[in-house]
Amino acid sequence: MDAQRSARPVRLGPRSIAALVLISAVGAVAFGWPLLADERSGLHDHAADAPWLFAALLPLLVAVVVATIADTGMDAKAVAMLGVLAAVGAALRPLGAGTAGLEPMFFLMVLSGRVLGPGFGFVLGAVTMFASALLTGGVGPWMPFQMLAMGWFTMGVGLLPGPDRIRGRAEVLMLGLYGTVAAFAYGTVMNLQGWTYLQGVSSNISFHPGDPLSENLVRFLTYCLLTSMGWDLGRAVITLVLTLTLGPAILKALRRATRRAAFEAQVTFDASQRSVDREPPHRA
Repeated sequence: MDAQRSARPVRLGPRSIAALVLISAVGAVAFGWPLLADERSGLHDHAADAPWLFAALLPLLVAVVVATIADTGMDAKAVAMLGVLAAVGAALRPLGAGTAGLEPMFFLMVLSGRVLGPGFGFVLGAVTMFASALLTGGVGPWMPFQMLAMGWFTMGVGLLPGPDRIRGRAEVLMLGLYGTVAAFAYGTVMNLQGWTYLQGVSSNISFHPGDPLSENLVRFLTYCLLTSMGWDLGRAVITLVLTLTLGPAILKALRRATRRAAFEAQVTFDASQRSVDREPPHRA
């Protein structure tokens, strides 16, 4: 595969990788503390405050990661592509809002992350979710968690085996499978965020701080089945269908745009191309 075909707008350097590892570690704690914290941990004594603390902390960390990735080489062309894709994704999300979880933006994130790589994918996912929240009025304590989860969703597809190994129909099937599984995973991690607000509402599904992991895990799984399984299924189905039907054409268009943008082309100056000084006119 030639260099132009494999060019991506953002190449992850050591600083970017370290920032992504940090935000992922903090995010894992922010989402999973109800199940990960020890029963004797003092965190359970602040179960009512923890979701708000993480909601205040995550936007700052996401902003730092986005700035770090952008600082490692996201030029004007990459920013322009980011703006276009984020705007399209934000516009797609409200189309299925309130209709059994039919959110067509997810398939665009899958295809974009595939072509543009994990670094660009994380930034695109986070920025798209932020823009869609502003567009739909969905700003709240859940928004930072959505930004991080969507960043993971879009980054993950960029980590799949590269197009030099899998192309054609096999690639589209792989992306469809990823989108299906990741759509359920997105819904599950977001359920962890919302579940913590249900403390004592219902003994069958609510979070009980300090209870054994096995009991809270059963309540959480019940909560997922009763409240969001239909939404997650709708999201997974629409992502799979759109990826299989529109995926080949959109992948081709994104790859063509990436090659033409020549993100990694270096500007060089060849001394042999300098203009030749004209001889001064001869004096009579």
